[in-house]
Amino acid sequence: MNTPPSLPGTERADGSAVRIGALVPLSRPGWVEAGQHLLAGLELAVREVNETGGIAGKPLELVVRDTAADPQRAAAAVDELARLGVAALAGEYHSVVARAAAVRADALGVPFLCSSAVLDTLTEQPTPWVARLAPAQSHGWQVYADFLLGAGHSRIAVAAAPSAYWASGARILRDYLAPRGGAVIELDMSTLDPTAVCDELVDNRATALLLLVGHPEPAVSIVKSVRRDQRLAEIMIGAPAGQPEFAEWATLLGDDSTAIPFLRYLPARLGPLGARVETALCERLAEAPSFVAFEGYDTVTVLAHVLRSHGVDRARTAEAWPRVAVEGTRGQIQFSRTPDISVWQWAWAPIQVVDRDPAAPDRFRILHTG
Repeated sequence: MNTPPSLPGTERADGSAVRIGALVPLSRPGWVEAGQHLLAGLELAVREVNETGGIAGKPLELVVRDTAADPQRAAAAVDELARLGVAALAGEYHSVVARAAAVRADALGVPFLCSSAVLDTLTEQPTPWVARLAPAQSHGWQVYADFLLGAGHSRIAVAAAPSAYWASGARILRDYLAPRGGAVIELDMSTLDPTAVCDELVDNRATALLLLVGHPEPAVSIVKSVRRDQRLAEIMIGAPAGQPEFAEWATLLGDDSTAIPFLRYLPARLGPLGARVETALCERLAEAPSFVAFEGYDTVTVLAHVLRSHGVDRARTAEAWPRVAVEGTRGQIQFSRTPDISVWQWAWAPIQVVDRDPAAPDRFRILHTG
């Protein structure tokens, strides 16, 4: 592996701690609630690492930077964290932001374990520096497409905002559904308002509408408009990107928040480690943890294992990705080279399609697994 030269200022000044740089969306327009859950998982794992001896006797320290869903801000944070001498980077929820961070980490030679972003192409060329825990979008969204077909939906409208992530999702759905008799009708949300979306759904005889848009807006307004249109009483609303996962969704939509299937990266039943971490995360968050919190915890668990086993040298960390075998909250974590994926990939975290139960909006129903 070609190791870039160390940047000025990368040496740890006092050697008192081993640092991990954490990239997390903690302010708008970032998905703040997702960022809070991700950070809770990261922090819990750091605390537990330090309670069990840290890294070679030194405490593990999390250096947090708010990306605010801004790719340029994330790239600048990677530069700063590299200069501060972090041993590795962790985190990020938004795919286009994670891609900017991954490209910069690759250029600087800083190991980056991406927690939650799913966009297949995090870097244009294969890189030894970046690994990922979340399933690639092409894998997860094909599971969602199988769910749609099994539920009898073949005319599927997607309300899509302009974004590389949403465009990729629409393309995955279209390419997977078309050979199986399905049709994807794209509704451009840069030109339509929620009322116009309803008219398009009626005109196109769609049986399902997928929200490929930001949260809370325009997703919340679209749901309210569709649910109040009696012409669309039978249409299914879906949100493969997971907008209904967080409590804010139920708070904003009330009864309208239910029966909207989304992707969640959890097993049907957590093992002993997952159950223990779930309890600790509940106490930390004062609410049920999302799958994103588990992704944060698993990220630090993997990095701590690598740093303890291979030392804090960045090149050795990157070389260790294919040798990782760590028990995480959602199963055994190992990384491999996966076709058409440019980073080291855990193939795969467990995948569910779930929704909020109309009889109890705080309870999730598992509708499909993949």
